Amino acid sequence: MGEQAPRAGVKTAAKPASKSAARAAVEATAKSASTSTAKPAKSGAKPGVKPESHLAMVRRARRINRELAELYPYAHPELDFRNPFELLVATVLSAQTTDLRVNQTTPALFAAYPTPEDMAAAVPEELEELIRPTGFFRAKTKSLIGLSVAIRDRFGGEVPGRLADLVTLPGVGRKTANVVLGNAFGVPGITVDTHFGRLVRRWKWTEQEDPEKVEAEIAAIFPKSEWTMLSHRVVFHGRRICHARKPACGACPIAPLCPAYGEGETDPEKARKLLKYEMGGQPGQRLSPPADYPGKPAPALGAD
Repeated sequence: MGEQAPRAGVKTAAKPASKSAARAAVEATAKSASTSTAKPAKSGAKPGVKPESHLAMVRRARRINRELAELYPYAHPELDFRNPFELLVATVLSAQTTDLRVNQTTPALFAAYPTPEDMAAAVPEELEELIRPTGFFRAKTKSLIGLSVAIRDRFGGEVPGRLADLVTLPGVGRKTANVVLGNAFGVPGITVDTHFGRLVRRWKWTEQEDPEKVEAEIAAIFPKSEWTMLSHRVVFHGRRICHARKPACGACPIAPLCPAYGEGETDPEKARKLLKYEMGGQPGQRLSPPADYPGKPAPALGAD
């Protein structure tokens, strides 16, 4: 699987960086964090501390985005796909599981059902067995067959390229729709998944919990052209450095801009041990990552 030789009509929002630049960004992460002497930013209404103005927050948010763009010039969707239908299916499967598990499951799935017409005619029990490793396989099977039937019958067998149409498909909400629009059709969108919502609240960009309200408030901070790549960068950072339970604060290059600095491990040596995926010298989530990805491909299902 992967994005090798995408079919006609498939666009990618990410602008590839050179391999040398990408690798240099990864290698410089821990070093830049451990040598930084800047004090982390503190915002919010704390005793003796002046609350951050909205304008100051916007400027800080945009600077964080620029810093993340330098840190992750290779940021990309972490689901393997070759066309809009594969990305749509993979994104539906990714609920309540890892992108790695989805990527390990979809090669056999797409070999059996390469088109919406094929999946619409699937025997539910057979489809269930193929996607069982992703969890919630009965509900996901119902969604996959339902959306495939809708694509076949209402959209001429082609995944629609409009948000209003995508969200009418079974199992497809705004998050899934924005993933497909941004990465298969080049239509900017903000993807509010667990990582994105957690980090933008940690950075004090918003206090909202509802994904649609989060999306609206973050969209007001950044130009539309940045929405898709911003989503990738924030999710990358959440998976690699700014973890939910124990952020690697001492190895984080944007620590000077973070109002939540200190919630995690601040010792540089200990923090470096918390880094994941390519930042920690480990495989990524994709079996077929983009050419400029500086880490190792993930192992296929059943591989040692």
